[in-house]
Amino acid sequence: MRYEGSVYRPPSEAYSLIIQATIGCSHNGCTFCPMYWDKKFRTRSFDEIYRDLREARREHPHVRRIFFADGDALCLATDKLLPLLEAVKALFPECERVGIYGRADNIKRKTDDELLKLKEAGLGIIYLGAESGSAEVLRRVNKGETPEDMVTAVHRAENAGIQVSVTFISGLGGRELMEQHAIETGRMIGRMGASYVGLMTLMIAPGSSISADIASGKFEPLNSRDIMKELELILINADCKKDCVIRSNHASNRLVLKGVLPQDRDRLLDQVRRAMEDEKMLRPDKFRGF
Repeated sequence: MRYEGSVYRPPSEAYSLIIQATIGCSHNGCTFCPMYWDKKFRTRSFDEIYRDLREARREHPHVRRIFFADGDALCLATDKLLPLLEAVKALFPECERVGIYGRADNIKRKTDDELLKLKEAGLGIIYLGAESGSAEVLRRVNKGETPEDMVTAVHRAENAGIQVSVTFISGLGGRELMEQHAIETGRMIGRMGASYVGLMTLMIAPGSSISADIASGKFEPLNSRDIMKELELILINADCKKDCVIRSNHASNRLVLKGVLPQDRDRLLDQVRRAMEDEKMLRPDKFRGF
């Protein structure tokens, strides 16, 4: 197996076979994200990827899940993704699901028919980093996409039968935009109808633009109690019309939440409110990470 640079995957893909379909991130401009700074974006050829799949087949007798990295491998054209999914089916008939990282614009560039073909070929889940429901927060962090882009993309993928797991980042608006970030994020969760929502907490990467903004006083990060208040506002405003599994089990988080909206909202709110009063419920900073 050949991996270039650091390789990242969602928490739920911890035991998956990870295959780099692309190297780096096609956008790679978000002010808070250091994950692909060390890489120049490029796509890998079918032959490169197929060699890795064949090698993995020789080494692993049973592969339940496969995850295509890097940052937004869904940017590959459908006529390049379909042969990869077909290769997975041929080499790993026991594989239950193929997952992939994607941006909203990756989904929006594909037709409804293309999304259906990807689903039929085995693509089971797309991991999308929405980060915030606030247009102003997204603008400030140079996300390059709008809330409407995110909602439209999730609707189209879910309508094609592909589950979407959407990530939001607590604290991304700083103190200035804390309330806007939380309320609009909750509303977006309710509107988009994603199968899964994952909550992360902002970690400051040395050398990032957001790190420089903190040093200059332009951005004021939230403390632990602020983060809990923000989580409370997110949950209060997340008026989901269909079941949505929500998790905050990423290593960056101070509080682990697990539930299904809307039915578990009161329980999750109670957990958050208790954490506001008892900091012993929170993960110490020394145990947090990207």
